[in-house]
Amino acid sequence: MPEKYDLHCHSTVSDGTLSPTELVRRAQGQGVTALSLTDHDTTAGYEEAQAAAKAAEIQLISGIELSASWQEKTFHIVGLDIDPYYPPLLNATRHLQTVRLERAEKIADKLDKKRIPGALEAVIKAAGDGMITRTHFADFLVSQNHVSSQLEAFDRYLAKGKLAYVATVWAELDLAINWITQAGGIAVLAHPLRYKLPTKWMNRLLAAFIKAGGQGIEVVTGRCNADEIKLAASYANIFGLAGSVGSDFHSPGNQWVELGRLAPLPTNIKPVWELFSQVGPVI
Repeated sequence: MPEKYDLHCHSTVSDGTLSPTELVRRAQGQGVTALSLTDHDTTAGYEEAQAAAKAAEIQLISGIELSASWQEKTFHIVGLDIDPYYPPLLNATRHLQTVRLERAEKIADKLDKKRIPGALEAVIKAAGDGMITRTHFADFLVSQNHVSSQLEAFDRYLAKGKLAYVATVWAELDLAINWITQAGGIAVLAHPLRYKLPTKWMNRLLAAFIKAGGQGIEVVTGRCNADEIKLAASYANIFGLAGSVGSDFHSPGNQWVELGRLAPLPTNIKPVWELFSQVGPVI
């Protein structure tokens, strides 16, 4: 049976709706043979996912998705094949949890001023021990009938420039990449076309990304089409980056994104998994 990789997904430890165990079992049911759990700014779900992966006979690649700032813009960097217990990375995730809580308090305050009370308490309860994300706020707005969907919640309240948007200063790009590489991992630029950068800006971003130690780019994502794959692959080739594939799965409720439901990586792209170490956190 051919290998089926999915190197970008989320559990209840960040903004997914399935626990790490449920996520691994769903991946197994979808025929995934190698999975990376890449929760936002935390590796707290790794041990549970590892135990489930062993039971399911799935290869688990340790991972994380870090938010990073560059040129006053926010980008997401996936770290693959990391040491999830690397002390500086764990210290960084603790700091990021504080940053996310501070952002949550500001978002809740803005919603309260729009006569939408109770948001902070609700998202803290929903996140539990995990990271608080804007998706938790979107779910709250849906549950209170202020919007009909997560998409509408972002469009009306949470996206940049909207009523409850809060600008956040994350770690600088080179620092976030350094946390990943020092933890023995591969830094991958997540969903590159989602940032909607003009070609000139994308070239500048990728040059800075590589200078900082980045080695990969997501070429195939959960909702990309053939033209988007071709464009992302061209960036990989031009800049000599390895290609990754990841659904960015969050919930079974999203019919458009499913674990393992991914187009194949173009044959002219070096797969990122060829860079993974033969020892360490990969099981």
